[in-house]
This record gives sequence, C-alpha cells and structure tokens, in this order.
Amino acid sequence: MFLQTPAIADAAQAVGGNTNAEAMKQMGFANLAQNFDALGWIVFVTLVVMSFASWYFIIANAIRNAMVRSRADGVIDGFWGQSSTQDAIRELEAQPKGEPFSKIALDAASAVAHHQQASSGTGGRLAESLSRSEFIDRALRQAVARESLRLEGGLTLLATVGSSAPFVGLLGTVWGIYHALIGIAATGNASMNAVAGPVGEALIMTAFGLFTAIPAVLAYNFFNRSNRLTYARFDEFAHDLHDFFATGARVEGQK
Repeated sequence: MFLQTPAIADAAQAVGGNTNAEAMKQMGFANLAQNFDALGWIVFVTLVVMSFASWYFIIANAIRNAMVRSRADGVIDGFWGQSSTQDAIRELEAQPKGEPFSKIALDAASAVAHHQQASSGTGGRLAESLSRSEFIDRALRQAVARESLRLEGGLTLLATVGSSAPFVGLLGTVWGIYHALIGIAATGNASMNAVAGPVGEALIMTAFGLFTAIPAVLAYNFFNRSNRLTYARFDEFAHDLHDFFATGARVEGQK
C-alpha cells in the first residue's frame, strides 16, 4: 500500500491552496460581469436603475423639504406682519414658485376676490349657493391637498424600491445557485473552481439588492415623518387664513 510522504502531502496541500486561491478570484465583480447571461444582466440593470432612481428622489426630496421647512416661518411671519392685506399678498407673490405656504395663502386670497366679484356682479348664484366662509374653506382644502401631494413626489417609488429590491436581488441569488448546481451536475465536480463563480454571483446579487433597498426604506420612513409635520403646519396656517379672510381679522389668541 502506497504511503504519502510529508513532502507529497505538503505539495498536494500547496496545490489545493493555490487552486482555491485562484477559484476565489472568480468571485469578484469583474468576473461576475464577464459571465452574466441574459437574466443576470436584466436583474443587474434593474437594480442599478432602482438604485439611481431612489437616490435621485432621496436627494431631491431632502433638498425640497429642507427649503420648505427653512422658509416656512419667514413666509408665515411675513404674511401676518404686513400692515394691509394687499401688502401681504405682494409679499406672498414674491416668494419662490415652489414655496407651498405662500401658494395656499394666495389661493385663499384669490377665492375671496372671486367670491366678492361674484356677489357684486352677475354671478350671484355662486354667492347664494356658497357662503364666503364655505368658498374660502373649499379653496384652502384644495390648496392644502395639492401642496401635500407635491411633497409626496417620489415616495411611491421609494416604497416600491424598498419592498421589491431584495426580491430582485434574491432572483439573482437563486439564478447564481442554479448555475452552480448545473455546473456540478454537468461535470460531476464540486470543487471551488466549479462553484466559486456562480456562488460569487449569488452573493453579490444579494448584497446589491440589500444595498438598493435599505436606503430607500430609511428615506421613505424619514420623509413620511417629515411630511406629517409639514402637513400639520399646512392645516394650522389654513385655519388661520380661513378665520382671517372669512372675518376680515385674525381671531384673538392665534399665534
């Protein structure tokens, strides 16, 4: 019976180690891209598009929300600080196009002017069917709903990416494991050389799916919380505007 000498064992171990080391090099991203099939490319491109789209909306929403919240106090205080309604309206019209608080107040002022014109002109039926208070209330509700929807831009996409990206990555994972099993079945070889590439593909797809989903989920939750605070300020400002335009003066005790 042949006995393996220590030298032969060391040589075999060295050869096996070198083989394993070469096999591990097949688990990198460069090798993964070279061995993509059609489904692999579809999964990869889908995750890339999801990631770029979610980061675009994360950055855009972060900038927009920061600007809205930083300008809110100035717009509200500037409106109430004017000596006349006309001066307050001119102050609102000078605000940037995307500023929501000024647009809500301008819609209320426009509703008042329209109702007054209808009451004194030929459109008396409007004044008969809707009182001044009801007409202002309807205009404010529509304005608040419109500006709230604008703040929610991109949240649906973030929710979709956060919920679906892990499963898209999982599809790539399953496909990589499937390739590994096919390779083993075709060659009868279960060594690292046979399975390293497909297993590396599976692991990278899993990581990429999580890398795409986690920022989207965190951003969605953050913007939801931030928007709820802004919606509360919309409602508070709208109530104050309704009282002001319906009665001609701010209700005592309002800040």
